Amino acid sequence: MSATEAARVGPFVHSVLGRRDYAIISGIVEPNTRVLDVGCGDGELLEWLAEHKGVDARGVEIIGSKVQRAIARGVSVYQGDIEQGFADYPDQAFDYVILSQTLQETRQPLKVLNEMLRVGRYAIVAFPNFGHWSVRWSHLWTGRAPKTKLFPHDWYDSPNIHFLTVHDFETLAAKEHWTVERGIFLAGNRQVSLMPNLLAETAVFLVHR
Repeated sequence: MSATEAARVGPFVHSVLGRRDYAIISGIVEPNTRVLDVGCGDGELLEWLAEHKGVDARGVEIIGSKVQRAIARGVSVYQGDIEQGFADYPDQAFDYVILSQTLQETRQPLKVLNEMLRVGRYAIVAFPNFGHWSVRWSHLWTGRAPKTKLFPHDWYDSPNIHFLTVHDFETLAAKEHWTVERGIFLAGNRQVSLMPNLLAETAVFLVHR
């Protein structure tokens, strides 16, 4: 492996619950902290964090069946739209607010991010990187809305309504005067350190005001 290749592809990243973004998130979250996961699904990450990190775990999820499964796991989750789900929480109620693989599905992503940073000391945001070379190539080669393993849906049934890249998020953070504490970028099961906007499939950011 050349020096350039070594710079591009870093250490192997293990998975948590079958997801490498969860592994990164679980490594960021400190033990015995207060955690809110918005768009938490059936609560498996919250359950894992409560069991392995001793966190006070709370969640918000819009789909009722997933809320029921989360509650069955013993996780405190309530049903609500994440774009309206922060109203009952005071400022700095949590140490970490997590939003994983859902930002691109929100109608008002900036509002969601600002609310995350209001109710939490830190926001952890993970999203698929629309700037990845495979997405660019798909758009260039087919002349159609990109359809790749990162974005497998047809344009008319995709849950994604805002497509963002690593650079887009970093530009927004600078504009809003947020501090990016960490940016971790994944390509498959490896961390990427060189040209993440082109080479990373998934980005995980830790930010605060």
